[in-house]
Amino acid sequence: MPELTEEQEIAQPDFDRYVDIVRRRHMYFLVPAFLGWLLVWGSSWILPTSYKSSTQILVEQPTMPENYVAPNVNENLQDRMQSITQQILSRTRLLIIINKLGLYANSDSLKTPDDKVDRMRKDIGPVELVRDTRNNEITAFKVSFSAHDPILAQKVTSELTQLFIDENNRVRQEQSQGTTHFIEQQLADAGVALAAQEAKVKQFQAMHEGALPSQQASNLQILAGLQGQLQNQQDALNTAKQQRVYFQTLIEQYKNLHASGRSVDGAPTEVTALDQELARLRAQLTDLSSRYTDSYPDVQKVKAQIAKTEKQKQDFLAAPRTASKGNDTESAPLLQLQSQLQANQVEIGSRERAIAGLEARINEYQGRLNSQPATEQQLAEISRGYEQSKANYDDLLKKKNQSVMATSMEQLQQGERFTILDPPSLPVRPDFPNRLKFCGLGIVAGLGLGCIVVFLIEFMDDRMHGEKELKELLPVKIMAEIPEIEHPGDKEKQRKRIALGWATAALMGAAIVVGSTVSYLRG
Repeated sequence: MPELTEEQEIAQPDFDRYVDIVRRRHMYFLVPAFLGWLLVWGSSWILPTSYKSSTQILVEQPTMPENYVAPNVNENLQDRMQSITQQILSRTRLLIIINKLGLYANSDSLKTPDDKVDRMRKDIGPVELVRDTRNNEITAFKVSFSAHDPILAQKVTSELTQLFIDENNRVRQEQSQGTTHFIEQQLADAGVALAAQEAKVKQFQAMHEGALPSQQASNLQILAGLQGQLQNQQDALNTAKQQRVYFQTLIEQYKNLHASGRSVDGAPTEVTALDQELARLRAQLTDLSSRYTDSYPDVQKVKAQIAKTEKQKQDFLAAPRTASKGNDTESAPLLQLQSQLQANQVEIGSRERAIAGLEARINEYQGRLNSQPATEQQLAEISRGYEQSKANYDDLLKKKNQSVMATSMEQLQQGERFTILDPPSLPVRPDFPNRLKFCGLGIVAGLGLGCIVVFLIEFMDDRMHGEKELKELLPVKIMAEIPEIEHPGDKEKQRKRIALGWATAALMGAAIVVGSTVSYLRG
């Protein structure tokens, strides 16, 4: 095999040297190691003990399904937990528990209430949230408290647990009532706004009564009826005007022929005039009957005039004629014709006034129809605001009813609530110091201390304990070596020292095992 160079020999670990160090320095290692372990482990029996009591609180979901009653409180449990924790850790709440259970009464260093509150906040462990691995929702949380007495730790944990439960119920009820009160205020404001919009709509409808879009059909129907009445009145006026001309003609003829007392054919002038009037009325009746039914008003009127004229003719033929006396006396038929002419003029005036009234009403309804598009647009704008206010009011009313139900559910504690899953535990072993852990830390500390002592002693020792160190010291290579001559007494001392080392290691190991066992059993 090729020989190793000097650099390769230096690079390789010198196990022989390490073995030689262990053989020579094992007592310097064992004693500090045991003392280091004993110091750390022994301190665990001197430090004041602290017992930790903990409980697990379940976050129970609402018993009422959300599709029936939706909660009206903050559903972010983590934010609510932070708020509840701050409330519970307040000075007022903690002082109540401190005075009730007499916490820190025997502590000389904690004299003021503020000192006791600060110490209790440190003794209260952090709230540990338990989440569901599927949806990362909080399903439970843990509360703990540490004290020098296990029973006292259990009592304080029980008080804290009840505070969490009561505070959660109070917070949810206050939030629910606050939400309901807020929605009620919004609903009242929405009701005022809706009433104002409704008043605007009613005022607009009152100002534009008859011209509203909903009245278009009735306006068209009324306008058509008025136009028909106007046409009838105009026809009746034309007829009355024809009668006026006819009556005037008869009166003139009667006055011209009154001196002879006879008409051209020898018949009385009055009878001739009445026959002509009957012929005219019958011709007019024939013309009306060809266009209208017998129940038409003008047809009925002409029939009545025919009957009246026939009666006048019969009365004239039956009555004896009276001669006029003087220039100022007229015959009875002339007076009757004049009376008919006067009635005809009254009828014409009445017809003209009726036509003027109908035309005014027609213009009024025509104006309503003409202004309807602008009115419809204005009404649509006002109604849009009313509909929006009504929709907002209906939505708030629905939310208010739902919020009232949710508040009632919270008051009956049917919503999300905290229930004790694991009652506050009565600790059997102290939480601090953990003597088994201190025992392990002592072993690590002892080993480290032993190594440091051995290193320092070896570093400060300038003697040479091996041939390698001697070779490194000589400037030339060694040609020959003199074997070591060992005295029998030195061998005996070496054996005793090794035996003492093993015995010491055994005793230390036994002490560590016993200490670990006691630490495990006693906590």
